[in-house]
Amino acid sequence: MTDLTPLTPLGGTSARVDKIGTLTITEITDRALASLMQRKGGDVTSGFAALGFDAAPGTMTMTEAKGSMAWWMGPDQWMVDAPLAQAGAWAKQVKGAMGEAASVTDQTEGFCRFDISGSKSIDLLQRLCGLDVETMDPGSAQRTQLHHMACVVMRTEAGWTVLGAHSSAGSLHHALTEVAVGLA
Repeated sequence: MTDLTPLTPLGGTSARVDKIGTLTITEITDRALASLMQRKGGDVTSGFAALGFDAAPGTMTMTEAKGSMAWWMGPDQWMVDAPLAQAGAWAKQVKGAMGEAASVTDQTEGFCRFDISGSKSIDLLQRLCGLDVETMDPGSAQRTQLHHMACVVMRTEAGWTVLGAHSSAGSLHHALTEVAVGLA
């Protein structure tokens, strides 16, 4: 039997960390993802409560609970994450919590994620997207184009998270690091 080695979205065997000047750009590979869309007439309130969240995130917000994050993706649409150890079972757990109120899809391999920290994080994001990142408070999540790629930019207590398509991981990473080099 062939020995298979899992690879990160950037093609490595471990997550990549780039320290450029005051910025740190970290590839996050240890999260399971599930998307959910509220069905017509459905109510996801009790489902989010069952997953440990106080409520479904409102428009352009994100929330954290019990080691998971949930963020708004569009009207009646959210994404929720959990530790990768729950991959495969996470979407089933979310579906179990939501019942018939929402349609749920496993998205674990569909996205790449980069966490950004450092004193020039806002400068970096201002150069790459049209969001007014200076006014984004922790708990904000907004969809945007980042260097011509569809992304979600979130501000957490720890810094910034950029979520993009798995197939664009190399291009997204390149854009982030090239601008970081220019700021260093």
